[in-house]
Amino acid sequence: MKTFIRVVELWVPDRTRTRLEFGGGLYGDEGGLSAFKSVSEGLHFGYDEGLPGKAWASGHPVILTKFANSYFKRTDQALAAGLTCGVAVPVFAGEFLQAVMVLFCGDDEAHIGAIELWHNDPDTSHEMGLVDGYYGTADMFEFNSRHTRFPRGFGLPGRTWKAGLPLIIRDLHNAKSFLRWEEAAEVGINLGVGVPYRTGGEQTWVLTFLSAQATPIARRFEIWVPNETRSMLVYRDGDCSAQTDLAALYANKSIAKGDGSIGGAWATGMPALNDDLAHDGSIAAAEARAAGLSQMVALPVIGSAGLDAVLAWYL
Repeated sequence: MKTFIRVVELWVPDRTRTRLEFGGGLYGDEGGLSAFKSVSEGLHFGYDEGLPGKAWASGHPVILTKFANSYFKRTDQALAAGLTCGVAVPVFAGEFLQAVMVLFCGDDEAHIGAIELWHNDPDTSHEMGLVDGYYGTADMFEFNSRHTRFPRGFGLPGRTWKAGLPLIIRDLHNAKSFLRWEEAAEVGINLGVGVPYRTGGEQTWVLTFLSAQATPIARRFEIWVPNETRSMLVYRDGDCSAQTDLAALYANKSIAKGDGSIGGAWATGMPALNDDLAHDGSIAAAEARAAGLSQMVALPVIGSAGLDAVLAWYL
């Protein structure tokens, strides 16, 4: 089963902090991605250069739905590997860049799903509009999404905006809180994940991942948040394509700061990529290994006063 997200890369400031260098990547177990990986490992990006540099300079997530004739640096290798869309998510501590995480989606005939970037500027609107999105082969869903706006608290983008935390909506065809459920049902999209992103000002961005059963965005999602005393991370929500009851699995379980990839994302404020969960001692990694999962991405969601949540997903 192919996942909708095919490659995840981390780009980190070099010793001079003037350029970004390769900080690791997950390339699945497909042979066709090795050439793309070897090119990536040798690259550096300046401020506002290439996809990682563009996200650094803009200070918010950037989505690139076509590589050809753009500022993207690895077009030939990406197309040869079947990669068609890139999303770069910068992680800042205040005004200082910690890292840029880049997600690549693939393209094939059975490729259903979407990755979207929504934005609200309170000076111009009280609603959230689509900046851009990648929809695979879901053309009608794309058309409707481009003509939909969401007030705060409505739909997946608006609810994520209001919550200020990552959100998961399951069974979208039955979810009246998902305003595009009819179009989603028609193309088989059944799961939505929203990730809020705040810049230093008043503007809000929301990344949404819309997942279909045949090509899930990832095999498992988990949201971990600090407990009331901010001494531990506790499980808040999640979804597993194998229908595992994650809430029961993690009842009364927690992750300490610095514990494995998820606790490490809290301790450092850095995204974490783990391509071998055997070396991760956390309860989340142990349960993932037991389910046959081997790779994890942990993305810290940082608010104005510190960590709000860690969104983990497993490929």
